[in-house]
Amino acid sequence: MLMIAVCDDEMRDALHLSSQIQTILAETNIPCIIKQYNSGRQLLQAPEEFDIIFLDIIMCGMDGMQTAELFRRNFSDKLLIFVSSSRQYVFDSFAVEAADYLIKPVSDHKLRSTLQRCITRIGRHSEDFIIVSKDRQTRKLFLNEIRYFEIRGRLIEAHGKNPTFSWYEQIGALEAALSGKDFFRCHKSYLINLKCVELYNKSEVTLDNGETIMIAKRRYEAFCAAILEYMRRSGGITTS
Repeated sequence: MLMIAVCDDEMRDALHLSSQIQTILAETNIPCIIKQYNSGRQLLQAPEEFDIIFLDIIMCGMDGMQTAELFRRNFSDKLLIFVSSSRQYVFDSFAVEAADYLIKPVSDHKLRSTLQRCITRIGRHSEDFIIVSKDRQTRKLFLNEIRYFEIRGRLIEAHGKNPTFSWYEQIGALEAALSGKDFFRCHKSYLINLKCVELYNKSEVTLDNGETIMIAKRRYEAFCAAILEYMRRSGGITTS
């Protein structure tokens, strides 16, 4: 499911663009969640993590370029699409690696082409994901961006390339969702991504960022079997 944000201080424009996006994606049976924001500050404070952001440039207060610069500090890989009634800022958009620059009013033909390119890029760089919810907010977590899940009672924390995100879920349900996705529960409190393992011994695993995770004694043999199977399919590993 695609997570899409539309940010425009003209709410009528934001609603119209959202409707266009919804209609186009429905034609190709691509599910999506679209959120509207009427200021750059509101977008930056949103708890969701978006795949595609449609951002008006000329807005009261914090404009689109300022918003994009701040957004890029935390999310270097997300797709930014500028939407404006002026062509004046086309070259400025290169500095924040905008994926496209659309002129209002946005035609269905142009929007459809832009969405198709974005979906291709997302599909090329993203693998499996899970959808999680907290405080009535929904977020998509890409598994290839997560190093491990940590269980704290009923709270689960996802640790990876992006800021830590936590939500409430039963660990059994998470394990079931991750079945066959190269994650292994090496300890009652940790589910690790086997893709991120650099080395291990009988008591701990070292991940590609230098973090160490405990291995429970009773899970060590199963872990060895899991990592060796992953090696056969994907690469090599050093043991110590």
